[in-house]
Amino acid sequence: MATVTMTEGPFKRLSDSIWPVLAVLGVVVVVWYAAAVGLNSSQVIERFERDKTQYTSTQLMAESWSLKRPLLPAPHQVGADLFHTIFEEPLNTPQNLLFHAGVTSVTTLTGFVLGAFLGIFLAVLIVHFRTLERGVLPWIIASQAVPILAIAPIVIVIFGNLGFSGLAPKAFISMYLCFFPVTVAMVQGLRSAGVFERELLHTYAATQNQAFWRLRLPASLPFLMPSLRVGVSAGLVGAIVAELPTGAQAGLGARLLAGSYYGNTAQIWSALLMAAALGLALNGVMAALEAYVLRPWRIATK
Repeated sequence: MATVTMTEGPFKRLSDSIWPVLAVLGVVVVVWYAAAVGLNSSQVIERFERDKTQYTSTQLMAESWSLKRPLLPAPHQVGADLFHTIFEEPLNTPQNLLFHAGVTSVTTLTGFVLGAFLGIFLAVLIVHFRTLERGVLPWIIASQAVPILAIAPIVIVIFGNLGFSGLAPKAFISMYLCFFPVTVAMVQGLRSAGVFERELLHTYAATQNQAFWRLRLPASLPFLMPSLRVGVSAGLVGAIVAELPTGAQAGLGARLLAGSYYGNTAQIWSALLMAAALGLALNGVMAALEAYVLRPWRIATK
């Protein structure tokens, strides 16, 4: 009986977590189809009236879900575009959506790594130097109030004049969005060590470096790891935004821009869904890394 309970437990937890997601997905699909009829029906009615054709509500819905240039493509149209651009196009060509996702992933991960190191470095300086906390931290917070869409063209122009193009300016913009959550979380984490632990190290005459590596840094991990999940998601947004003003030929941002130029709304939505899937994948990798890194800490606190 104990074996059955252990076997059924994970399946029951998986079932309990899947059904709410499927229910919400079903509601979204129904609302999406209804919205497609509402937004596309005007084009269909205009065509029917121009051709002096009688139509029923069923025909109106069917035509609204099959327009070549719809305002809002139906879910099956987006699914067809996803299938075509993922499975029917060569993987190493710009016609394949995975090719664009790979380009955006490289930019995101480069900016994320740079942003994480910058955030940790700034947090260490702020914690150890009170002057920097009063002088630098307010500017770090204020920097996030500037819209990234306003900063991106400026960064592109500056990097272009310095002779940098391609990955460098896009990674910088991604880094700009990544470093802030890491900095704030690390400042809090480095200061989270208890008074008893700090006094114990002081009793053993531990140096400042020893206190940092043996107490402050391990204590900051529960704060750092969730901030990295936020940072990688923000980095993805920065990478996509950075691809828009650069006129990039590859990347999900370039795919979105090309779809808007040619009025291909199905392409726009398929790129958006691919960006969402990429964000979930990157966040899932960071969640797995967080579980692995924090496992000893969580076992010790039980």
